[in-house]
Amino acid sequence: MTNELSFNMTQAKIHGLSVQVGELFADLYRAPGGSAKGADSEAALEAYKNLRRLLPRENDWDEDARHVGARAAHKATQGVS
Repeated sequence: MTNELSFNMTQAKIHGLSVQVGELFADLYRAPGGSAKGADSEAALEAYKNLRRLLPRENDWDEDARHVGARAAHKATQGVS
């Protein structure tokens, strides 16, 4: 991996926020409720995606590469620790 979060505190904070927002999305998505809950979970998912896009890709030269920390962030959206 060419980009390490441990060397860039800003990227590490963005990654941490994306994991938290991913967990929020998972909670909202699973919560019982009406359309308001659906709108909240959709907004949380959009926030998650926007945060992830701020991070560099694992291989800068590969446009298909995932953003740094993708595995942990994805697990958060699935409600997996």
